[in-house]
Amino acid sequence: MSGTIDVVIIIAYLIAIILIGIFAGGKQSSVKDYFMGSKVVPWWAVCFSIVATETSTLTFISIPGLAYLTNLNFLQVTFGYLLGRIVIAFVFLPAYSKGDLKTAYTYLEFRFGGKTRSFASIVFLLTRLAADGVRLFAAAIPLKLMLGINYPEAIIIIASAGLLYTFIGGVKGVIWTDVIQMFIYIGGAVISIVFIVHLLPGGLSRVFSSASTVSKLNILNFGFNNGIAGFFNQPYTLIGGLVGGAFLSMASHGTDQLIVQRLLTTKTLKDSQKAIIGSGIIVIIQMAIFMLLGVLLFAYYGPMNVKSDTIFPLFIINVLPEGIRGIIIAGFFSAALGTLSGSMSSLASSTLHDLYNPLFGKSAEDKGQLLTSRIFTLIWAVLLMFAAVFFISISRAVVEVALSIASFTYGGLLGTFLLGIFSKKAKERDALIGFTAGILTMVAVISFQIVAWTWFTIIGVSATLIFGGVLSKLFQTRNNADT
Repeated sequence: MSGTIDVVIIIAYLIAIILIGIFAGGKQSSVKDYFMGSKVVPWWAVCFSIVATETSTLTFISIPGLAYLTNLNFLQVTFGYLLGRIVIAFVFLPAYSKGDLKTAYTYLEFRFGGKTRSFASIVFLLTRLAADGVRLFAAAIPLKLMLGINYPEAIIIIASAGLLYTFIGGVKGVIWTDVIQMFIYIGGAVISIVFIVHLLPGGLSRVFSSASTVSKLNILNFGFNNGIAGFFNQPYTLIGGLVGGAFLSMASHGTDQLIVQRLLTTKTLKDSQKAIIGSGIIVIIQMAIFMLLGVLLFAYYGPMNVKSDTIFPLFIINVLPEGIRGIIIAGFFSAALGTLSGSMSSLASSTLHDLYNPLFGKSAEDKGQLLTSRIFTLIWAVLLMFAAVFFISISRAVVEVALSIASFTYGGLLGTFLLGIFSKKAKERDALIGFTAGILTMVAVISFQIVAWTWFTIIGVSATLIFGGVLSKLFQTRNNADT
């Protein structure tokens, strides 16, 4: 349990971020204000918001733990992330800009039909609920330890803070608080680095010297030492990192409403392109900072028989002095709230635009839509709390659970978008069958642990494109024969 100063810092932070989110969001007079920020948000703010949204407490905990346990090979994946965002900027975003998109899945209706849009939205909602339920649970871990409360209470406190400014301030409130929170959690990581260096005799030079002797500083891994099977079972190889990171980023940032919603708030296509590419550059720098922290933790502790994702929280709670500890834990909550608030907003947006309005024949201009949007935000916040409570009993590392959940559906989702962009003759029937085949393929791949997780998305994409493309040609050939 932390001291009074830590508790005061955390409470002050939560109150401040709620107020900032409410006032930054301004007055919401329409659904366009609430979910798209009236398309007046500057690109650099969207860029920072994207980084904050994709950086959950899992990242803040697990990436230093990964570097502590292994080395810097994960950085290969981050370069793949950047490659994927470049593809999004010049392939996906121009396609999106041709229509009046309200969500990422509006494009699928334009291209294929309403059933594909609804199916994609439902897949997104279920995936986001489960994945962010895990992330909310992870965020509750340090708060539980700090205040000596139980997990459900910690979950309610964090979720309620995110709900307040998301409910009132809308996506603009979410984006501007994300900007602040990104600097808070990165600042927390930098403070931790400075503190560890101060504690270690010999400073950074000795750290790097000792780390290099145990290969902690290795970045490149070509992965050819263990044959073909071993190559595909290693997650952090150069090819696996670049290809896997690129396809994962294309799925998570090009087809997931959580990120696409932010890109739709910019004024122009060029602004959204700058935001998505800039976020990829920042993520590489950010991950390098987190991984350096993990190397320093190894230099401080040496090998320990603990879970890798507990090593940083243990250092914070047991080593850092009061006050500093509170600032770092505020960084945890910054990472958590950035993802959580964005999740609430994107879930509500997709529910309203992709499911509710088409089903009930409503439009964004109908009276009561803003109130309906806020009700959906509240409902999803409560569901995320229940999901987080459900994951309290899991025994696996939470980061593995979160990655596995997203991997089941990302390949099928991305494959369906690519089918729509590149296969002009594919119809809705082809898209739905291909999408389903991509998900079922991933269920088999993940269940039987056939390859490492970095290959999951590209396998799901390939299955979707193969099934959807082949069916498109078969039906086309049959139609030609009939005529």
